[in-house]
Amino acid sequence: MPTIAKNIEQVNSSICRAAEKCGRNPETVKLVAVTKTVEAERIKKAAAAGLDRFGENYIQEAREKIEALADANVSWHFIGHLQSNKAKYAVGLFDLIHSVDSLKLAKEIDRQAARHGRTQKILVQVNVGDEEQKSGVKKEAAVDLIRDIAALEHISVQGLMTMPPFFDAPEKVRPCFRKLAKLQKQIGRENIAGVEMKELSMGMTGDFEVAIAEGATLVRIGTAIFGERK
Repeated sequence: MPTIAKNIEQVNSSICRAAEKCGRNPETVKLVAVTKTVEAERIKKAAAAGLDRFGENYIQEAREKIEALADANVSWHFIGHLQSNKAKYAVGLFDLIHSVDSLKLAKEIDRQAARHGRTQKILVQVNVGDEEQKSGVKKEAAVDLIRDIAALEHISVQGLMTMPPFFDAPEKVRPCFRKLAKLQKQIGRENIAGVEMKELSMGMTGDFEVAIAEGATLVRIGTAIFGERK
């Protein structure tokens, strides 16, 4: 079986190739290793192999792993659906929250960040596929939501995130990634004070090359590194 270190090497090589193929500097694409259901010892191996960003979906599961890797120089990202009543935990644990999709949630994050004496970096999750079962603000409402969030004192909007519809063929997802990149540029032109549209979190194990071609700066990859989830 390939080792975690070997898998990381292969994923990084694929990221470099995808970036270079579309004329991008590979350093503009950052790998977030998705560690949902992955035990702490295996995450430690990934950190020892050079990974420094990990993405978690659930607060309780993440807390135990973050404690286990307290001595590692790594950054933790929250990439799952976040309920307002869990914001108080997320703010204390994560450097970047990818999945803010409502003003109610943003206000609670802002309140908790004020308590911690920090500014919480976030991404706004956009439902570019208009799927009823998916979280995320509708594309048409994203600019207004970001304007409202920008008025909050303890939040810094860093960019956008999406979870596109699932397709077996990566090319079918390309229009969703393209829509998010177009929206990023549109919001950037609004010059909203305190908003940085520098990050696009999109692309996973099955489609990250296409996401990179469309402008992804954060790719969320788990299976290609840690294998299929149990």
